[in-house]
Amino acid sequence: MLVIRLARFGKKNSPFFRMVVMDKRKTPTGRAIETVGSLDPFKKTVLLKNERILYWIGVGAQPSDRVYNLLIEKKVIEGKKRTKKIKLKKKEEEKVETPANTPAEAKTTETTKVEEPVADTTAKVAEDKTKEEQKAPEATETSEKVEEKKEETKKPEEQEKTEKDIKAKENK
Repeated sequence: MLVIRLARFGKKNSPFFRMVVMDKRKTPTGRAIETVGSLDPFKKTVLLKNERILYWIGVGAQPSDRVYNLLIEKKVIEGKKRTKKIKLKKKEEEKVETPANTPAEAKTTETTKVEEPVADTTAKVAEDKTKEEQKAPEATETSEKVEEKKEETKKPEEQEKTEKDIKAKENK
């Protein structure tokens, strides 16, 4: 699939873009099939080969969102501009979905938002405490089991030595 996109050229901190036609699977810095325009953001100049752009679009090349908006702005093609696709985090989405227009609405939404997390956190704390209480006896049991396993895995000679040491301590 062919795509018309901007390829960055120029020095460090002074970008210059070429509008190129290339295979979508290749990187923007890869070899282009044809250069159909250029964009200099500092001089704010845009040079386009209108006929070649229309030809490639007719052949099936898809312009990227930025190129598409540029072509509409320069009236090479007609249509509506594409909006930017910005991915928001979950917290930001919740804020965007429930904007407060009036102060009264803001107070009600704030109180409900505050109350829900408090209820959730108290429930979570209670659950965590019960889980810890259940784990606490298991922890002591496991430490005892580990000691028993250590004693079982000792060599018979070592067991005899430890038994002799215990008897010697008792006699003293």
